[in-house]
Amino acid sequence: MAAVYEDFEEGLEEVEERPFNYGYFRRLMRYLIPYKRALLIVGAFILVGTLATLLEPYLLGLIIDRGVAGKDVTLILSLIGLLVVFRLLAWGAGYLRTFKINQVGQSVLYDLRGQLFGHIQQLSLRFYDNRPVGKIMSRITSDVGTINELISGGMTTILVEGFSLIGIVALMLVINWKMALVAFCITPSFYLLFGRLRNRIESNWVNVRKSTSNLNANLNESINGVRVTQAFSREERNIARFERINQMNRDINVRAIRWDNIIWPSVEVIGVSGTFLLILFGANEVIAGTMSIGIILAFINYLWRFWGPVSALSRVYSQVLSAMASAERIFEFLDTQPEVADKPGAVAMPRIGGEVAFEDVHFKYEATSKSALRGVNLHVKPGQTVAIVGPTGAGKTTIINLIMRFYDPTEGRVQIDGHDLRDVQVATLRSQISLVLQDPFIFSGTIGDNIRYGNLDASQEDVEAAARAVHLDEFINKLPEKYDYEVQERGARLSLGQRQLVSFARALIADPRILILDEATSSVDTQTERLIQRALTVLLNGRTAFVIAHRLSTIRNADLILVMQDGHVAEQGNHDQLMALRGLYYQLVNAHRTPESGGSLHAPDGVSAGSVGAAVSAN
Repeated sequence: MAAVYEDFEEGLEEVEERPFNYGYFRRLMRYLIPYKRALLIVGAFILVGTLATLLEPYLLGLIIDRGVAGKDVTLILSLIGLLVVFRLLAWGAGYLRTFKINQVGQSVLYDLRGQLFGHIQQLSLRFYDNRPVGKIMSRITSDVGTINELISGGMTTILVEGFSLIGIVALMLVINWKMALVAFCITPSFYLLFGRLRNRIESNWVNVRKSTSNLNANLNESINGVRVTQAFSREERNIARFERINQMNRDINVRAIRWDNIIWPSVEVIGVSGTFLLILFGANEVIAGTMSIGIILAFINYLWRFWGPVSALSRVYSQVLSAMASAERIFEFLDTQPEVADKPGAVAMPRIGGEVAFEDVHFKYEATSKSALRGVNLHVKPGQTVAIVGPTGAGKTTIINLIMRFYDPTEGRVQIDGHDLRDVQVATLRSQISLVLQDPFIFSGTIGDNIRYGNLDASQEDVEAAARAVHLDEFINKLPEKYDYEVQERGARLSLGQRQLVSFARALIADPRILILDEATSSVDTQTERLIQRALTVLLNGRTAFVIAHRLSTIRNADLILVMQDGHVAEQGNHDQLMALRGLYYQLVNAHRTPESGGSLHAPDGVSAGSVGAAVSAN
């Protein structure tokens, strides 16, 4: 576990060296292009509101210099009325601006999140192999949300305060350029300080996003594994582990906020220094009779309004850095291309007959890893049922993955009906293959919805027929809602065997040409398995089937049995042929029949319990 945190900390050190990525910023801004008309409206509201606000100090100066000094009550009341009008105008423009920019922000959020979700749905399984679900979820939720905060809040601040800053500078120069130069002479010190702190602030916000992702990954794993945690009474260990990650997240956020907050007090100090200089210079001008008190007050007001946008923009910059860290993580996903995809000129897979061939197939999951398959040659005739046995890591699931084209072979080729799978369109291939996994995934919704997932066009009669075929209808008909029974997330209201039967019906309703059962009967009891075996006698007629199984009753009736060992086919044939060979399969079957095994695996001399025999457990 310590290694996990060391790796995480090393990742944080690496990002500290990265400069601000203007390419990501420009790429992110392109998501605003479809909404440029709405942004122009926002800009108009900002302009109106900014002008109304900026005229207030000038009007106050007129009230003092002309109204108060001239004792003109009518002028004072007129100017006060004008101030009220400007204030209402600024408020109305601000309200409409906020509504419109949030509308744009939500639209961009919708576009970006939809694009990201759609893209990762198309990515190959290798993308998911080494990425925790929590970190993937963090991209779609937390990271996209951070970008929305920038667009809805940060971009508004940038536009509003940017216009204000330009207007203030222009008005100050028009009113009295000498006073303006005195007011601005202190600003270089701010930009010098900001330039020195920028890289540190940026790296800390990148670390915040990385830390949040790590926290989400741990939460997802802990929640999904809570049953195992409680079964082994490991609650305290999990709490301690989360405490370490949570503490790291807290420390990283505190560090980022600490560096972020250095700028705000610095702005105040610099602003106060500028005000002192302005008062000193203005007092001398008033004494000399070349300037009025109203002008000095207006300038002081404008100066504080000048530092307000500067301070706001400095705080928004931290928001920009946080959003850029999220953008980098999002674009990393969007720039990842599917490893398995339709190549140019790929043809639609015609209706599958069911002939499957492996020609000298080699495969590695990672370039540096051990080969999962080594020189596999295989020929399966249409309609045959093929049982695959072997220990964990022998290559059973890899064969299934290559048939489904979840991966492409490192060497050699996989063919169905003479078509190299790399030459056909993926969707037209997978639409004719059904897969049932050992750990069935049931979506939230009804039982009927989950069965119909295999064929979205299936009628209610089709759904009920599939349920009857796997003898699930007896259970469903006892439910008050029947096929409308809500199963909740991951099928929480169903037993493991019931979830398996639902996934089996889901596969059958697709009317596949090739049916793959990956330990599909391991989660059902013996009686239910017998019912499924009877149903398969009819349902597998005319279909090719690949069955990864532990139970001898499932294996012995197969037309072809593949005994996998260390990534290659050690033996193949039907049950009688393999028994006649008196090889490894023969030893395993005899070990299975040994009374001393007590219904569990018993490995004979020379065969380790972790060998191919692990594929044949008690019925």
